[in-house]
Amino acid sequence: MLKTKVILFLLFISVSLCATNKLDSLFIEIDDAIKRSEFYTQQREDRIYDIKSERLKTPKMSDKRYEKNMELYQEYKSFICDSAITYLNHNITLGKILHNPNFEYESSILLASLLGSTAMYLEAADLLSTIPVSNLSKELLIDYYVASNNIYSELALYTSDKSGVERYRKISEAYKDSLYSVISFDSESYLIIKFNDILYNGSVKEARKISESLLSKEKFGEGRYALMAYYQALTYKQEGDRENEKYYLALSALSDIYTATKDHASLWMLAQILFEEGDDIERAYNYISYSWSATAFYNSQLRNRQISGILSIIDKAYQATIKQQNKKLQLYLAAISLLSFLLFFALIYIYKQMKRLSVARLNLQRVNGQLKVLNKDLSESNQIKDEYIGRFINLSSSYIDKFDLFRKMVNKNLSIGKIDELIKITRSTKTLDDNLKDLYDNFDNAFLQIFPDFVDKFNALLKEEHHIIPKNEEILTTELRIFALIRIGIEDSSQIADFLRYSVNTIYNYRAKVKNYAAGSRDEFEHDVKKIR
Repeated sequence: MLKTKVILFLLFISVSLCATNKLDSLFIEIDDAIKRSEFYTQQREDRIYDIKSERLKTPKMSDKRYEKNMELYQEYKSFICDSAITYLNHNITLGKILHNPNFEYESSILLASLLGSTAMYLEAADLLSTIPVSNLSKELLIDYYVASNNIYSELALYTSDKSGVERYRKISEAYKDSLYSVISFDSESYLIIKFNDILYNGSVKEARKISESLLSKEKFGEGRYALMAYYQALTYKQEGDRENEKYYLALSALSDIYTATKDHASLWMLAQILFEEGDDIERAYNYISYSWSATAFYNSQLRNRQISGILSIIDKAYQATIKQQNKKLQLYLAAISLLSFLLFFALIYIYKQMKRLSVARLNLQRVNGQLKVLNKDLSESNQIKDEYIGRFINLSSSYIDKFDLFRKMVNKNLSIGKIDELIKITRSTKTLDDNLKDLYDNFDNAFLQIFPDFVDKFNALLKEEHHIIPKNEEILTTELRIFALIRIGIEDSSQIADFLRYSVNTIYNYRAKVKNYAAGSRDEFEHDVKKIR
C-alpha cells in the first residue's frame, strides 16, 4: 500500500513538472510572438489591402460590392472596431438601395452584435428593435435571437442601473427561449449558449466536454481557436485549477497574437494571474502593456475599462520592482569596490609576508647538521607555502582584473539603462562556479607539483578494489582533495568543509568511508597519509 502511494506521488510530481515545462515553453513563445507582433499585424493589413483593391473593381451598387464589404468586415471585426462598423453601415445602405432586405437585416444584426461586444449595449438594442422579426429567414432569425440574448445578458452583467439587472436578465432569457425553438441543438451557437449556462450553474465537467468538442474542431493559429481555448480556460478557472487555466489562456493568447487579433481577453487575464502569483511581475507587465496597446488599436470601450485597472496596478508593482533592483545593483557595486580595496591591501600584506619568509629561509639554511630532519620538514613546508602563495598571488591578480572588468561593465550598462541585462548577469552562478573550478584546479596542480606520486602512494594505503582513480577530466577527486589537505596540515573538518564548500558532516562521512577501505590499520590511516613524500 505504501509502495503504491509512493508511485502515485512520484507520478503526480512527474506530470506536474511536465505541465510546468509546457507552460514555460508557451510563455517563451508568447514573449517571442509579442516581439514579432508588428509582422503579424502587417500580414493582416496586407490581406485587407488586397480585398480593398478587389473591392474597387466591383460596381458600387452590386452584390459583389456587398460581398467585398462583408469580407472587409470579417477582417476588421477583431482588428479595428471603427472600420468594421463602417463597412457594415455601407452594407446596410447598400441593402436599402438594392431593395434587398436580407442584406440590410444581416448587416444590421452583425452591427448590433459588434456594438454589443464593445459595450455599446443601448445602441445595439435600438438597432435590433428596428428589424422586423417576422420578415427574417430562419438563419437570420437565429442570428437575431443570438445577438439579442448576448446583448441583454451583457447588459444585465455590466449595467450601472442595479434596478434594471433583473429586467435585462428576463429579456435575455426570453430571447434564449425563442432561440431554442428554432435552432439546431448540434449547432455551434447553441453549444456556446449551453456552455455558458451550465458552466455558471456549476456543471463544470459537462461544460468542459462542450468546450473540448468546440476546441477540437478549430486549428491553432486561426481566429476561432483563440475563443474556444478561452472557453476551455474558463472551465478550469471555475474549478480553481490555476495551472490549466494559465495553459489554455496562453494557447488562446498566442493564437490571438499570431492572427493579429486586437480584441482579445486571454492575454490580459493571463497577466493578471501572473501578477497575483507575484513570481513574474516583469512578464505580467509586458503582457498587460501589449494588451493595452492592442486594445487602444482596436478602440473598444469595454476592453479599455477591463484592462485599465489591472494595468495601473501592475505598472506600479513593476516600477517598484525596478526601483528595488536598482538599489540592489548599487549595493553590489559598493561591495565590489570594497572587495577590490581590501584585496589590494591583502596583496601588500602577502608581499611583506613573502619577504619575511625569504629571510626565514636564509636563516634556516644556516642551521647545523643536527637539525637535518627538522630542516627537511621545514623545507617541505616552505615549498608548499611557495607554491600556494605564488598561485594565490596569480589568482588574486586575476580576480582584481575580473572585478575591475565587472565594475566597468556594470557601470556601462547602468549608464545606458540595460538593467535587464545586469539582472540576468547577477542572477547567474556561472561566474562563481568557474572561479571555484579555477581555485580547485590551482590547488590540485600545486599539490601534485609538490607531491607528484601522491595518488599512487595514497592508493597503496587502500585495499586494491577500493583504489581511487581520477577521471579524465579530473585532477583530484573530492576524496583525494580532502586527504591532500590533511597531508599539508589542514586536518580540521570544518576548515576542509569551508574550503571545499561542503557540510562538515559530509567531510566527516568522506573521511570515515575512505578509512574503512584502509589496507592496514584504520586508526593509523591518516597518520600514514601525512608521511607520504
